Amino acid sequence: MKGVNIKSYLKLGAGCFALLLGGCISLPSSPVSPTPRFYVLSAINQPEVSKKINVTPGRIIGVGPVKLPAYLDRPQIVTKDKEGMLKFDEFDRWGESLGLGIARLIREDLTAMLPQEKLTLYPWNPSIAVKYQVVAEVVQLDSELDKNMFFAVQWMIIDVTNAKAVIIKRSEFRTAIMPQDYTGIAKTLSAACASLSSQIAKALASLKG
Repeated sequence: MKGVNIKSYLKLGAGCFALLLGGCISLPSSPVSPTPRFYVLSAINQPEVSKKINVTPGRIIGVGPVKLPAYLDRPQIVTKDKEGMLKFDEFDRWGESLGLGIARLIREDLTAMLPQEKLTLYPWNPSIAVKYQVVAEVVQLDSELDKNMFFAVQWMIIDVTNAKAVIIKRSEFRTAIMPQDYTGIAKTLSAACASLSSQIAKALASLKG
């Protein structure tokens, strides 16, 4: 049996090291994951929001909470395909809880529509004397990227002082998603929230005291 030539192995190792340094040999790199994209709802300039509504001044209106179905209560934006299957996109996400985002946007819209009212977002400090509370439950939110968005919300206005629901309604909106991408979903839902806020504002204006 022949002996092992140590010098030959050392020369081979040195040669491989030189090739690595020279860039002739490349090691396999790990796959790079796509960078997540984040979206938020935002107030938009449309007639419902720009129209001011006169109300009894000085009331404090609390907005929230907004309840979501379990399939929507997640960071991923949810869409529906032609077969009615839900898709949860790992790389297109909401930048905040969708329920909190809807409540925040309703408050922003109501602030523009009802400039005489004072609005606060749930949860508020117990020391704040809220007169009316707006609560909502998203019943359905279906988004087909190449078609429409269907947004159904059950909402009520509670007289906090008397612990009584004074108005209970359901609102539904079906709108084409424009543009037909995830940016379009955020814009279309923002517009639907503005229309919802307009209905809420008119209901609040009908309440005296």
